[in-house]
Amino acid sequence: MSAAITTDPVIEMTNVAAGTMRHPETPLVADVNWTVAAGEFWVVAGLGGAGKSDFLMLAAGLLPPQRGRCRWFGAPLPELEEAQLEFRLRVGLGFDGAHLFNELSLAENVALPLRYHERGSAAEIAARVEQLLAWTELTPWADRSPGTLNRNWQKRAGLARALALAPELLLLDMPLNGADAQHSAWWLEALTQLTTGHELLPDRRPVTLVVTTNDLRPWESGSRRYAVLRDRQFTPFTDWAAVTAGGAPVKELLARNLPHH
Repeated sequence: MSAAITTDPVIEMTNVAAGTMRHPETPLVADVNWTVAAGEFWVVAGLGGAGKSDFLMLAAGLLPPQRGRCRWFGAPLPELEEAQLEFRLRVGLGFDGAHLFNELSLAENVALPLRYHERGSAAEIAARVEQLLAWTELTPWADRSPGTLNRNWQKRAGLARALALAPELLLLDMPLNGADAQHSAWWLEALTQLTTGHELLPDRRPVTLVVTTNDLRPWESGSRRYAVLRDRQFTPFTDWAAVTAGGAPVKELLARNLPHH
């Protein structure tokens, strides 16, 4: 269901500067030097308005850099449309607002990329959708419109859709935003499963994962890597110990009293 796994970095940015999606001339980040190896789990943190969503678009190849070099799977973004499509199929993207179609059922939303790219027969697509809905615990609402469910369940449906084509790179914008304790715990466990290998993925290969957050505390783990987006600067940290010693750039992200819904 996916291209052959590369040993090259999944994402590589060298001296990159970029604007925002709506205003490409407005500075977002400058001098980004960042390498994401296959199978790594990165948490990119920043306060509200820091540009996390735009940075994720840059990491997905949807926002071109103003300068510098971006490479994915060892190569720049292809110029030919057919080659770009092959690249896009290796990348999954989950939005903070889920971006589901209310005129479709949850099952139809998850099936959409499979049907659009003709990935299997009707029976094979139905089986894949059933597998994804069961894993995200959405099976009871498969025939419901997304608008009838709360934000927590909509975001799980967005994850199921992002995983439908078994991407090698998965980019998730604020997956814990607005989640209560039960849903937060589910996300943390689910994403760990994906990065350590899961039956949803071919040959149980680990997915490379980048998530954004405005609160680093739930993401503490010795196996994850971190970066902070602040004042148009992108600062990577090798591990949690480096984060806690990071001083001013991370202080607010470790001590905020965020409301839980």
